[in-house]
Amino acid sequence: MAHQNTHKIIYHADDDEDDRLLFLDALEDLSLPAVVQGARDGQELLHTLDKNKDRLPDMIFLDINMPIKNGFDCLAEIRSREDALKEVKIIMLSTSKSHDNIELCHKLGADFYAVKPSTFQGLKDLLQKVFEMDWSSIQKNSNRFLLA
Repeated sequence: MAHQNTHKIIYHADDDEDDRLLFLDALEDLSLPAVVQGARDGQELLHTLDKNKDRLPDMIFLDINMPIKNGFDCLAEIRSREDALKEVKIIMLSTSKSHDNIELCHKLGADFYAVKPSTFQGLKDLLQKVFEMDWSSIQKNSNRFLLA
C-alpha cells in the first residue's frame, strides 16, 4: 500500500486579511493537503518561524508590499540564515508585474514569483500548479521563475 501524503506546512504572509482568507478558502476548495500558518507582515512571519524551528514549513508564500517588514526584506533575511530555513521554498506573491521586482526577488533567492490572480479561480489554479510543481526541474534563471 502506498504511503499517504502528509500535509504540507504552508506559511502565508500578507497584510491584507481578505487575501489571507481567500488563500485559505482556495486551499480548502482544492482539498490540498496543507496546514496554513498566516502572518500579517514579514516581522510576524519571522517571529513565527523562530518559534517553530523544530517544524519548518514546506513553502512560504510571501507578499511583497507589507508594513513593518516587507517581502523583500523578509526574503533577504531568510536566505541569509545559516540554518535549514534557507532551504524552504519561497513563492513571492505580488500584484506587480514589475521587471525590477521580479529581478530583485530572483536575486534575493526566491524560488518562484507569482502575480496575484484577480479571481478566486485564478488563485485556485495558481495553488494547484505550485503544489504539483517539480521543484527540481525549475531553472531559477529561466522564464519559468515567473507565473503571471
